[in-house]
Amino acid sequence: MLIIDALSKTFPNGTQAISGFSLEIKPGEVLAIIGGSGCGKSTLLRLVSGLESATRGRIILQDKTLTEPDERVNLVFQEPRLFPWLSVADNIGFGLKHLSREDRHLRVLQALDRLGLSAYGDRWVRELSGGQAQRVSLARALVVEPAVLLLDEPFSALDAMTRTSLQDHLSDLWLEQRTTMLLVTHDIEEAVVLADRIVVMQPSPGRIFETVSVDLARKRDRNSTAFTALKSHLSELLERSLAVRADHGAAVNAA
Repeated sequence: MLIIDALSKTFPNGTQAISGFSLEIKPGEVLAIIGGSGCGKSTLLRLVSGLESATRGRIILQDKTLTEPDERVNLVFQEPRLFPWLSVADNIGFGLKHLSREDRHLRVLQALDRLGLSAYGDRWVRELSGGQAQRVSLARALVVEPAVLLLDEPFSALDAMTRTSLQDHLSDLWLEQRTTMLLVTHDIEEAVVLADRIVVMQPSPGRIFETVSVDLARKRDRNSTAFTALKSHLSELLERSLAVRADHGAAVNAA
């Protein structure tokens, strides 16, 4: 269980990015967070990953309070952030140095196969397309079998066709491994494809506006009536969450 308890973050310049954010994520659950610009989505992931420290509140994973980066939590960024001086296989196996050479080799081969990269193990990063590089990034994050995988808009820089393909691939990987995932995305369709629950955040400061359960069977049919209806509902919620900020700004200016 990942517990985010009354989390708040105020930066040194006085900007309050997140206020009173509380959430429980069950083991094996995929939870997506959507929201407008400035609602603190990426800041939240950086707090959970230990890259930022909270001003108030706690993050608890399996009964342990997290105050710094933890090996049980892995983060995938928008850009792959691979090591260009290492091969694809060595990038994937970078976090497995505690294993024997044989075990590491086997784990990397399995990861390459799962991500459709079996023919690319000896390639250099510069030889990969954007979609292939992000597959390597996912493989490197998953091969260490983290308790929680954080995904910060991992497919936003890719073209639509590649993005759809990787969304489906990640969904298949989740069905196989049941890794707990916390996904930040600006793409409502991506959230509906991947998540069990979707949190709509309200900006200035970032906080929960509404939480929606995704009661759709996997694999999800993007063309189904239920899928389209849920996308429309989330779009309406997102518009309402942004309207709250606009109303608040108008009230402040009037005062």
